[in-house]
Amino acid sequence: MSVTVFVPRDAAALAVGADRVAAAIEKEAAARGVDVRIVRNGSRGMLWLEVLVEVRTSQGRVAYGPVKASDVASLFDADFLSGGDHSLSHGLTKEIPFLKSQTRLTFARCGVTDPLSLEDYRHYQGMKGLANALAMAPADIVKQVTDSGLRGRGGAGFPTGIKWKTVADAVGDQKYIVCNADEGDSGTFADRMIMEGDPFVLVEGMVIAGIAVGATKGYIYTRSEYPHAIATMSEAIEIARREGILGSSVLGSAYAFDMEVRVGAGAYVCGEETSLLNSLEGKRGVVRAKPPLPALQGLFGKPTVVNNVMSLASIPVIMDRGAAFYRDFGVGRSHGTIPIQLAGNLKHGGLYETAFGLPLGQLINEIGGGTISGRPVKAVQVGGPLGAYFPPSLFETIFDYEAFAAAGGLIGHAGVVVFDDTADMLKQARFAMEFCAVESCGKCTPCRIGSTRGVETVDKIARGIEPEKNKVLLEDLCNTMKFGSLCALGGFTPYPVMSALTHFPEDFAPVPVREAAE
Repeated sequence: MSVTVFVPRDAAALAVGADRVAAAIEKEAAARGVDVRIVRNGSRGMLWLEVLVEVRTSQGRVAYGPVKASDVASLFDADFLSGGDHSLSHGLTKEIPFLKSQTRLTFARCGVTDPLSLEDYRHYQGMKGLANALAMAPADIVKQVTDSGLRGRGGAGFPTGIKWKTVADAVGDQKYIVCNADEGDSGTFADRMIMEGDPFVLVEGMVIAGIAVGATKGYIYTRSEYPHAIATMSEAIEIARREGILGSSVLGSAYAFDMEVRVGAGAYVCGEETSLLNSLEGKRGVVRAKPPLPALQGLFGKPTVVNNVMSLASIPVIMDRGAAFYRDFGVGRSHGTIPIQLAGNLKHGGLYETAFGLPLGQLINEIGGGTISGRPVKAVQVGGPLGAYFPPSLFETIFDYEAFAAAGGLIGHAGVVVFDDTADMLKQARFAMEFCAVESCGKCTPCRIGSTRGVETVDKIARGIEPEKNKVLLEDLCNTMKFGSLCALGGFTPYPVMSALTHFPEDFAPVPVREAAE
């Protein structure tokens, strides 16, 4: 009788030897005359345990990790194929505390299924949302998404249903669905995990969006740094096309929809929707002035829905379980679940999907296990390189768009990067300005020039040159960038700079120059 063993094909697992582990298991099984079927699944998101090997047993899947190729023989000796005890054993996967305490809606299948098995996808409730959508009027689909309270998971938090209705009501002989998969924020990997671990959920979400607004063509715009995601996503699209999910008649219906993957050259600013559209059209990735809104004049001047991967991947569960089901998760105006990516100096880095409302401190100290260095946490940056630095005094802030805004921060793409007490926050502020200067598209003066002047001003503070005067100048520069920039790159750079200056003033104090020894 064949035993099924799961070895992730996710990029994070591949980076620490997943292919070598899979090959070692196959070789060892052959040498011992054991019938083993290896499934290359996505990652469960517990990155500190990668390579996480799972074995299907009568009690459920049993997890072992982090497994190296050199550990495989001892796993066989311990009878891991029957769930035997081993120093790398974690018992039943579903009982691992980090995983058990999550509310997985968007990531329900990630790490569970073979990413390119449509049979697996359907077995685990996939395509039910699309089937329901095909039985509804397009306006009713838009209403269900609106009623769910889903907001853009890319960072802006704009209500998805309103954007869809704008495109649905717009007049155009062609409409588009564009998926923003240009995941450029530091400490973020949720989009990549979905594309590598559950690509059909993104296909399904985009098809539903197309039906809802009258679009017949979709594009996934992602970065060249994601080769495995590109390959998996492209193959999933081909499978969906062969199975009639994509094409001139979606599952035999009167609706047509097709899609493809497009790869950008790695410009951070192309994560901004209008720069992305310019790049997609083959132009230089620079920001467009708004209006007109992309919903009315987007890709090639046509009405266009631009949504993040997480927004579109949330659509199938909303269409399957209903608006009320999804809306009941969360707090205030932040409905549903949010995939939080824990990174940096943290023991348990990984992806944690939960309903909005969890305190930041609980994520860091309990779920993340504190710093891997063992030193005190000094700062946490939420929302990528443009996110604010939060000190421990703000750890009661809950994960909610409005709560973060009130505390001077932003959720962004929900990347959380942890720093211990060795971090120099003046250097972090300088990095923010330098990052903006390097990545600026150059379209507007506040971003292009302000960021360069910002680097110079922080350097003057570091050298003790008129520090108080230059701190005032730095604040003035930040205000100019925040309110004068065309897009969020220049507009949000002040968040890390000013939060570092506000919460960690001691790091901006001039360091006395030691007198030379006589």
